[in-house]
Amino acid sequence: MTLNKFSTLKRPIHEIPEFVLVALKNENLLEDFHARPPYQQNDYIGWIIRAKLEKTKMKRLSQMLEELRQGDEYMGMAHKSKKRKN
Repeated sequence: MTLNKFSTLKRPIHEIPEFVLVALKNENLLEDFHARPPYQQNDYIGWIIRAKLEKTKMKRLSQMLEELRQGDEYMGMAHKSKKRKN
């Protein structure tokens, strides 16, 4: 799965790996992920896939999922998200 093909990012755009997509779906966070700006989506994916150790990838994935769940953080920094409709 790719990020928004109309993105204006100037850096390489990362494909969403299957294990990340599965985790987002399993945690019901795919909509929250896509609600983030394209640069944040891309940064999260790049950060996760650059990890050399599988343990580190999973730790980063867990952090991303938690930040999406909470909605007020982006890679350890404050983030003002749009409220999710339930």
